[in-house]
Amino acid sequence: MSSLINDSFIKTLQLKKTSYTPVWIMRQAGRYLPEYRKTRANAGSFMDLCRNTDFATEVTLQPLDRYPLLDSAILFSDILTIPDAMNLGLDFVQGEGPQFSNPIQNESDAKKLDIPSMEKLSYVFDAVRSIKEALKNRVPLIGFAGSPWTLATYMIEGRGGTDFLTIKKMAYSRDDLIHHILKINAESVTQYLAEQIKAGVNAVMIFDSWGGALSHHDYEKYSLNYMKVIVQNLNLMGYEDIPKIIFTKGGGQWLKQQVSANPNAIGLDWQTSLSEARKITNNKVALQGNMDPSILLGSEKNIEHAVKKILDDYGEGEGHIFNLGHGITQFTEPEKVEIMLQVVREYSQQFH
Repeated sequence: MSSLINDSFIKTLQLKKTSYTPVWIMRQAGRYLPEYRKTRANAGSFMDLCRNTDFATEVTLQPLDRYPLLDSAILFSDILTIPDAMNLGLDFVQGEGPQFSNPIQNESDAKKLDIPSMEKLSYVFDAVRSIKEALKNRVPLIGFAGSPWTLATYMIEGRGGTDFLTIKKMAYSRDDLIHHILKINAESVTQYLAEQIKAGVNAVMIFDSWGGALSHHDYEKYSLNYMKVIVQNLNLMGYEDIPKIIFTKGGGQWLKQQVSANPNAIGLDWQTSLSEARKITNNKVALQGNMDPSILLGSEKNIEHAVKKILDDYGEGEGHIFNLGHGITQFTEPEKVEIMLQVVREYSQQFH
């Protein structure tokens, strides 16, 4: 890690001292940037963009070239690459998001499911190597995957943004089947993140986008326990020094349990107070977050006010990575991001 020109993000994950609060943005390479929209149009489709090494490298670096105050790059890819490699027929429908033509609907479908060959995902690892070379150690690179539960929701529901009745019906009627699917997903994610680490990522993040849809009694059973397995497996494989971040959207009420998964950092959405989270986690892990992305649609004054409030809420000391509480919206003006980054950099220095 010492070869990184800017290692503030990694230092914060290790709870080491930095001179300011580092910042990156979920979906920082995305539709709010005109340069991204241009490259996306050249690529033809979203998955063509992901699968083309040059395009994936180009869009990963676009926000860093535009915003020198970003402290990390994140691999340009998608959480659904694993179920896509499982032959579930992924398609991104314009205006409707991801859909699967072969979702898991019954026992027979579940029993056919298997860990995909990592060869099928080689385009992701090629992108990591290419991005690392292009970054020239400017900042670290984050690799990522979807959580086993979140992947399962898409694999069983067949699309995103549902009421989760199909997967919950399976969970509450065929517990054995849901655990079978989650175990395969956990092993697939472990192998996938291990390959990203081998290719050169400096940290990994598990996105549990739909863990918050679970009941209080079922979150650990169906979501957290499988993320815990992935963290343990990566550590057993010799990757203890690679920082690991877990993020459950809508999961702020389970912070105590999340610490037990032994991550280096926990991501927070905007519904959770950083100061409360800090008390609950007892400074054992770094905290990442947690501005509401829609604040960036507001006035310059309100953005500045919101950023300062979040930094005040965390307070003095190390262990805070500034981020949004979820992905940046496509309707954000790029200039508003610049304002946020400048306020974070200037205002946060007093806390370090």
